[in-house]
Formats: sequence, structure tokens, C-alpha cells
Amino acid sequence: MTFALFGAFVLVACALAVVGLRVQSVHLGYRVDELRTQRAELTTLIRQLEVEVATLRSPRRVEAHARQLGLTTPGRQQVRLAHEYVAGGSGLAATRQSRVEASLR
Repeated sequence: MTFALFGAFVLVACALAVVGLRVQSVHLGYRVDELRTQRAELTTLIRQLEVEVATLRSPRRVEAHARQLGLTTPGRQQVRLAHEYVAGGSGLAATRQSRVEASLR
């Protein structure tokens, strides 16, 4: 009798474990579906934002907005070059260039 009772107890425990695992599997399946849907929505949002960024960075748009603000293209007399940043034989750019060339040797 004790052996039969113990066997029935083990059988019920195994059945409950199988049912519990199946319930957990179903819950995880629902969660995976939710995450896939969320990922698809986020992918769509990222694409829309990339298009918006490209549109906002468009040179034509920036130029049009600058004109609305009253900005104009500078004349030759208005442009000043900072010689220390001009690539060439002197200044800061030349010093950085020589450092890069020295590190490559």
C-alpha cells in the first residue's frame, strides 16, 4: 500500500512538473511574440528617425533655414583663415601631421 501511494505521489508530481513547464513555455512564447512586435516597431521608428535626420541635415534645408534667419554667404573680405589649423608646412596642423608620420614609421 505504501509503495502504491508513493508511486502515485511520484506520478502526480511528475504530471504537475510537466504541466508547470508547459505553462511556463506558453508564457515565454507570449513574451517572445511581444518582444518581436516591439522590435519591429522600434526598427520602423529607427528608419523613420534616420530619414528625418537625413532630411534635417540636407544642405538645401540648412541653407533655406539660414536664409530665413537672414544669414548670407560671406564675402572674401569676411573670411579669415586660422593659419595654425591650415594644413601645410607650418602651424598646428603641420605639427600634428609630423607626429602622425613619425608614429607610422
